[in-house]
Amino acid sequence: MAYHRRKMASTPLAELERCRLEFGAGAADRKLRLLKTLARTRLGSAHAVRRLHELLCVLRAYPDNAKLLATVCALLERFAVRADLRAHREALADTGIAGTDIRYRFFAGQAQWLAAHWPGQLRLDRSDAEAEARIASALPTLLTRAEASALAELKLPGYEALDCLRGADTSDAAFLLRRIAAMPGDGFTREAFSDTVDASYLLLPGPGTPSRSTAHFAAATVVWRRQVPPRSRPDLRAELARRPRALRRLPLSDAQVLVDLARAAMVTRARSLEAFSFADVRDAWWVDDGDGLAYAFFGMQPERRHPLAAIYGGLMLRNGVPIGYLQSDHVGRSAALSFNTFDSFRGIEAGFTFARWLAALRRLFGSTSFSIEPYQLGWHNDEAVASGAWWFYAKLGFASRDAAVARLARAEAERQRRDPRHRSGADTLRRLAARHLFFDVDPTQALPYIDLAGLGLRSGATLSARTAADRESGVEQASAELVRHAALVSWRGFTPAQREAWRRLAPLLVLLDLDRWSVDERLALVDLARAKGGRSERDFVERYALHPRLDAEMRRGPARAIG
Repeated sequence: MAYHRRKMASTPLAELERCRLEFGAGAADRKLRLLKTLARTRLGSAHAVRRLHELLCVLRAYPDNAKLLATVCALLERFAVRADLRAHREALADTGIAGTDIRYRFFAGQAQWLAAHWPGQLRLDRSDAEAEARIASALPTLLTRAEASALAELKLPGYEALDCLRGADTSDAAFLLRRIAAMPGDGFTREAFSDTVDASYLLLPGPGTPSRSTAHFAAATVVWRRQVPPRSRPDLRAELARRPRALRRLPLSDAQVLVDLARAAMVTRARSLEAFSFADVRDAWWVDDGDGLAYAFFGMQPERRHPLAAIYGGLMLRNGVPIGYLQSDHVGRSAALSFNTFDSFRGIEAGFTFARWLAALRRLFGSTSFSIEPYQLGWHNDEAVASGAWWFYAKLGFASRDAAVARLARAEAERQRRDPRHRSGADTLRRLAARHLFFDVDPTQALPYIDLAGLGLRSGATLSARTAADRESGVEQASAELVRHAALVSWRGFTPAQREAWRRLAPLLVLLDLDRWSVDERLALVDLARAKGGRSERDFVERYALHPRLDAEMRRGPARAIG
């Protein structure tokens, strides 16, 4: 047995795993020698093939030199035609590796994007019998009256009905999604219908289909590694004081490439992020942090924006390779955070890249107060519990403002001090994750948490108090009241998106006691609505931060109801 272990440890694959993050004299030559061997080696298991793929992804993100990078890129470009990949293709399904299938119940925005770009490769996963029943029920709504009557009489199963109607040149998934896209109503109506159908999809590999193997941003600057990535725990305040190297708005062409790269990153990892599915390429930003680390940020399309928060999705890249995704929800100088390092890159430099992300947010939005929601910490999230996410943030300096959670955290820290081997159990981690964690650049200027969900519910309750279920009339009345308070005499100069922003803000803003505000404070609401519906929500974040009374009252809670 000992001989067998020594033999396994000496394989080229195991050796490459050990030296993948070694740099300096001779490191690149060693990696090249191992890569040359592995290029002509047929690996014997799906697990080994996946290990090689993950190593190549890491080497592409952290290359020693041009020769090594070219070798790695060539291997990844041809990974789909490797004999061992083809032999284990079925076992490697859903890994996002080039040449393999992806099965997932894609959300509406994702599914429509895939159908638009790869209609021939996107199919319905017909092993999902429950989805077939939902498709059968939904189809008549999407068809002509004659077709609907025929389906009602014949009672065909969903997949059979699609085969009868879709035509030979259109896949079942493309036909279904095109009919949903043609429905009357707005994007929210069609999205709700699509998510109710909740079809399961199969994305077959083909030219240009999303894969993790070839995912990279070609225009990114590549920096050769000279030392191991920083693994020590960063000092957040020191990092926040160190500005990123450069900030710029992305041109539309680069923004579209990066948005598609972000969408593909979700598709290949069985995840979804609305900030990517409905990203606005006009509101896209590039933060170059130096040393090959960069962040791409995308605002939401105007019709998808939150009434108050400015939501930005983010892609984290090393030398153009996506290594994680991000979301930040901004209200003035505060930002609610969601951070995820992709599996291939975990354990390398997560603390450092998280800290530099916060520095990027401070540079881009002026953020000074940061929070992590309970789900990200492990509340009803087994993945976060298993990874010890709560302690990751706590050891960086995030703390709970809840007295009971703070006491539990101190007790756990004391146990770890007495016994360095002590690890918090799953039940303890869930109790710790029951409340938000916070970090403030200046603890003496900590911003109160703004309860957006509570504001939304309070707004809904007061609309019902005034107009019952007639939300349209309620919103119109709130909008008219806000017009009066802001002394707005004309919509001249407002774009449709800005008018819609006004309507969405109104039910929240008129909850405040605006009669007690100064004229200038009320007039500033007009500019605020213009910014909310403008080209970039970055302007809205700044204008909101410059309205201290609005921010203070929103954080304190509404003063009155509408009616």
